[in-house]
Amino acid sequence: MQNPSSSNRKLVLVTGASSGIGEATARHLAAAGHHVVLGARRVDRLERLVADLTAAGHHAECAQLDVTDLESVKAFVNGALTRHGRVDVLVNNAGVMPLGLMEDLRVDEWNQMIDVNLRGVLHGIAAVLPGMRERRSGHIVNVASTAAYRVDPTGVVYCATKFAVRAVSDGLRQESTDLRVTVVSPGLTHTELTHSGGDDQLQGAVRTALEAVGIDASAIAEAIGYAIAQPTNVNVNEIIVQGTQA
Repeated sequence: MQNPSSSNRKLVLVTGASSGIGEATARHLAAAGHHVVLGARRVDRLERLVADLTAAGHHAECAQLDVTDLESVKAFVNGALTRHGRVDVLVNNAGVMPLGLMEDLRVDEWNQMIDVNLRGVLHGIAAVLPGMRERRSGHIVNVASTAAYRVDPTGVVYCATKFAVRAVSDGLRQESTDLRVTVVSPGLTHTELTHSGGDDQLQGAVRTALEAVGIDASAIAEAIGYAIAQPTNVNVNEIIVQGTQA
């Protein structure tokens, strides 16, 4: 991606930016000349990332963010609006993936996936949509998964949340001729998704598969950058990115 001029620099919000795809996206877009505002719960990691980016001469800042809390998301967005007057792009990236069989009845983890993967996306949309509507301009990028196109018995609820993200994204895209809405769906990608919750054996099996066929998070970041870089009258509806051996 070529560096945009200062007049074309976009103000980009990235959720779940403390690691994985969110961190890679922050690095890629900042290096491309955009101003990134990074949100996540782990502020210490965000601050280190911002320090890295600013030391390299890029434009970056961060704030604590819990996407499951609407007021937290509104504060994150409104803070950016107060400081910069606009939000050009929201990358809804935060996600969790505690795998398990339905019969294990991991209800708390089901609710966590619904809250982060789906409700978090809806909270992000609700927070940026009024301003984007008023400006008649904006781009919402929702990170889904190849699990949004199939159902795996070890990740039924995870798949359900990602199917829902695709549905919400397509509906929002059709609703407006002013907004751009993109779904980016990664396959097995080296992130921390398998490091928390879920059935230990299943999570371990996915980590093993990642070692064999997983791709770097930078590939997803570049796909997001590609969608953002298109002319304002061009909408990249969906991008699926996975390893050649997947």
